[in-house]
Amino acid sequence: MRFVLRRRRLGQLMILSTVAATINNFVVKGIAQTQVRKTTPKLVTPTPETMKVALQVNGTAHSLQIDPRVTLLDALREYIGLIGTKKGCDHGQCGACTVLVDGQRINSCLTFAIMHTDAAITTIEGLEQGNNLHPMQAAFVAHDAFQCGYCTPGQICSAVGLVNEGHAKSDADIRELMSGNICRCGAYPNIVAAVRDVLGGKKDAAV
Repeated sequence: MRFVLRRRRLGQLMILSTVAATINNFVVKGIAQTQVRKTTPKLVTPTPETMKVALQVNGTAHSLQIDPRVTLLDALREYIGLIGTKKGCDHGQCGACTVLVDGQRINSCLTFAIMHTDAAITTIEGLEQGNNLHPMQAAFVAHDAFQCGYCTPGQICSAVGLVNEGHAKSDADIRELMSGNICRCGAYPNIVAAVRDVLGGKKDAAV
């Protein structure tokens, strides 16, 4: 009986010593980690100073104080408040952010605002002529060339740029030249019809 009790007592002592050793290890590690945290210097990522950037957007001058890394897309949406230009993929693959710079279409997510201080920038809001829609806007409405409408501003700006370029002679040309603008709703046939309508109008006016 005494032997059993002693053996049980010995087992209890072994368990207690194991627990104590484990707790001691945790305490030692905690102190070491705390000391490392205190002595390791905090890494600080330097940020560039903001710069004054003047942009001409839709015929209006805008003076912005922004980080030189701000894209033209973010400058238009976040700093000027022209949210018609949409942010889609943000990688230049969908065309939703297309605007016109000196009449040429570009993906505004792929260029910095500071690069266009001397340019005339036109967004979807600037296409309207007085109280009248731009012919391309009117054609998109007439041909039901949009469904959800998210990609429509970029589609219309790209189509206006396409007409300005003067390279489209056929429906196949229109499809090829508009291929950088993705319509996830699948309104492509109506978009082609709208662009063809405006191209036909320009030809008729020229005659």
